[in-house]
Amino acid sequence: MTEVRPVQNGPGTIGVSNFLDRQVYAIKKTIGQGMLDVALLTANASQLKLLLHVGQRHDFYYLLLTLISISIILQLSAGVIMTVKSRFNINKERNHRRADILNDILTWMIFVITILNIFISSFGVEITQVPVNSARK
Repeated sequence: MTEVRPVQNGPGTIGVSNFLDRQVYAIKKTIGQGMLDVALLTANASQLKLLLHVGQRHDFYYLLLTLISISIILQLSAGVIMTVKSRFNINKERNHRRADILNDILTWMIFVITILNIFISSFGVEITQVPVNSARK
C-alpha cells in the first residue's frame, strides 16, 4: 500500500511529498472513469440505433427502449458529475466533504448503470434477418 509522507516544503510548512500526489491520482481516476463511461455510452447508442432499426418487431422493444434511455441519461449525468468533481482540489480540506459526497453519488450511479446494462444485454438486441427493403445496392 502506498503511503503519504509529510515533508518540509519550507520554513515551518508541512505538505505532502511528490511520492503520491492525491490530486493527480484523483484526476487520473476521474479521467479513467470518463473513458469507460464514453465506451459504454457508445455501446448504448449503438444498441439504441439497432433497436430502433428493428422496431417494434423486437419482443422487448419498449422495455429495452426504456432501459437504454435511462442508462444513457444516467451516463450523461455521471459525466457531468465527474466534470464537477474533477474541479475540486482535494488537497484542500474544505473540498473533502463535497468531493466525498459526489464520489458516493457517482459510485451508486455507476452501480445502477451496470445493473441496467446487464438487463439490456440479457434481453439482447440482435438482427437475425436483414429486412429486404434495407439492403443497399
